[in-house]
Amino acid sequence: MTNNTRKRCVVVMYDTLCRHFLPSYGNEWVKAPNFQRLAERSVQFQNFYVGSMPCMPARREMHTGRYNFLHRSWGPLEPFDDSMPSILDRNDVHSHKVTDHHHYWEDGGATYHQRYTTFDLVRGQEGDKWIGDVQALRDRSPSMGRWPEQQMLRFQTQDNINRTHMDRAELQSQHKTFSLGLEFIERNRDADRWFLQIETFDPHEPFFTQPEFQALYPHEYDGPPFDWPPYREVREDEQTVAHIRYMYAALLTFCDLQLGRVLDAFDQYDLWSDTMLIVNTDHGFLMGEHDWWAKVVTPFFQEIAHIPFWAWDPREPECRNITRNSLAQTIDLAPTILDYFDVPAPPDMQGRPLRARMVADEPAREAALYGVMGAQVNVTDGRWVYMRSHTTDDNGPLFEYTLMPTHMRTMFSPRELQDWERSDGFSFTKNCKIMKIPTRTPGVLLSVENPIGQGRRATLLFDVEADPGQTNPLDDIDIEARMIRLMLREMARNDCPIEQYERLGLPVPRRTGDGHGDDVIELPTDAEIRAACVLGTPDGERAREHGAEGRPNMPFGPIGWEGESVLAGPNFPDNLRLRPGYSFGKAATTS
Repeated sequence: MTNNTRKRCVVVMYDTLCRHFLPSYGNEWVKAPNFQRLAERSVQFQNFYVGSMPCMPARREMHTGRYNFLHRSWGPLEPFDDSMPSILDRNDVHSHKVTDHHHYWEDGGATYHQRYTTFDLVRGQEGDKWIGDVQALRDRSPSMGRWPEQQMLRFQTQDNINRTHMDRAELQSQHKTFSLGLEFIERNRDADRWFLQIETFDPHEPFFTQPEFQALYPHEYDGPPFDWPPYREVREDEQTVAHIRYMYAALLTFCDLQLGRVLDAFDQYDLWSDTMLIVNTDHGFLMGEHDWWAKVVTPFFQEIAHIPFWAWDPREPECRNITRNSLAQTIDLAPTILDYFDVPAPPDMQGRPLRARMVADEPAREAALYGVMGAQVNVTDGRWVYMRSHTTDDNGPLFEYTLMPTHMRTMFSPRELQDWERSDGFSFTKNCKIMKIPTRTPGVLLSVENPIGQGRRATLLFDVEADPGQTNPLDDIDIEARMIRLMLREMARNDCPIEQYERLGLPVPRRTGDGHGDDVIELPTDAEIRAACVLGTPDGERAREHGAEGRPNMPFGPIGWEGESVLAGPNFPDNLRLRPGYSFGKAATTS
């Protein structure tokens, strides 16, 4: 162990960093030498999972150290939330954030960055309301001829406008973000007790890079400009799917280059001797696997939920170039960083410091819970993955619990707020009375006549050791019952709203005391748990048959986006390449 008493910490956070595209996790064709270099200087976690999904719920976990998806969808930090950077600041650790993640200055994320001592914000990512070009936004000319169908929305047109002001790599938001982070390191390399979060929106879609990065991945593609996969099943042909993967790889290589700049600074100033380094992401992404694009509208397959993670702790210099198999999650980050600075974690944090797992691979949890508000609740023990869907016809009852009623880009509408009730809150709301707002599930998420609803309604069990691609759903009542026990224990530990058990068709556990230990959770009987198993039912059999795969040949319909007017339908570029059988668009290529 090092005797250096100075302590600093750098977190490098990416959005949508896919594990299966990284060389140190087995990918053989993506060019990412600095991620390999990182693995050789750190501990690489092999069983790191998401928790609350997607972007802002994951960041709320990074602040609070606890799941939030059972109580709330995408939203800001709440007044009752603990915030790790704010706690550091109160304990004489300067917390600084540099980010181009534009969701921080939208309605649904506006309370996060103010928790840091200081911060820098970089404009221009993913439709950020940055460059004001009145005519281009009105006539949508920057989006003409592009794909997918959402390109004609204002949001994606704004992104195309922004790109015209980033025609060199050094002008892209990610490069600027890392430059600001490196400036902070340069300015404060001799100072003690600081925490730096360098957070980029990349490699989140759109997969926008400069030609020199795309040239690293030559491939055949003669379709329209396409680097922004839609949130739906795959309708494009195999050449187009391969094109998207290469576009993502090009952006990942750009990310790798920026990571290398941070590793160079660690080498140059010997930050390895006194500075913790964590490199993480919020979730992955589907790029044609299971016949799906994207995330959230799909079940959380491994490509989304099983994420990369690396950590270096200067207190344990022998912990480098090694892997660890113990389960870990995003909720562990806040306790880990507080522990490093000798700051006690508040009692509401459920995560555990990673140090013991880094040193000896000592398990800290038996199971990991994850999901998004109102969809399947998922649990894994590292081998088995169990996805539990709702059993009620309307996916109810379901409520949002909040004092900050905002969505991603909008406030809750007056209609949504007409029937809210006052709730006495939960163990973590610090005696606050909070809003209990009923939520309604859209019909598309309930209907088995489309792949999104069919996937959302599927309860599935996988052995991800034997079947990492999750192509063979299982029916085993003994394993299902065991996974339900694990799920119920983690839900109870999170002080889950009682109506979630009704929504999921699960018996209700009982908390007998305060804290997060198993000893304060009383589970239902074995008979009650087995009675809740559904894999052997007709619904379970139908779910195994389709496996929640995306169903091709769905028609194109109206196009919507949060806060925008609905478009009647897509404009099909003349050189669009769709799967065989599509007849949508007079000139669309279907071969």
